[in-house]
Amino acid sequence: MNAPSSSSRKIVWPSVITVVSAAILIGAEVFGAAFAGGWALAILLGLGDQAAHILQAVLFALGVLVMTAFVRGAQRVEPFFKRG
Repeated sequence: MNAPSSSSRKIVWPSVITVVSAAILIGAEVFGAAFAGGWALAILLGLGDQAAHILQAVLFALGVLVMTAFVRGAQRVEPFFKRG
């Protein structure tokens, strides 16, 4: 009885795979840099282990913000859904 909606959305798998693959690659670089950078800055500034972990956590949180912005921007360029 219910007619299919003309505004149904379909997942565009090539776009999803492209964005997820790029996010994995860029995420590995961003989070690797966060941990290595926190460790290096802690040594450079003469901080202890606990301060190094706090610095790494702060840089990790910044990395999460960067990755969120990346995925949102990539989703605008490569939409995940298509009407039809």
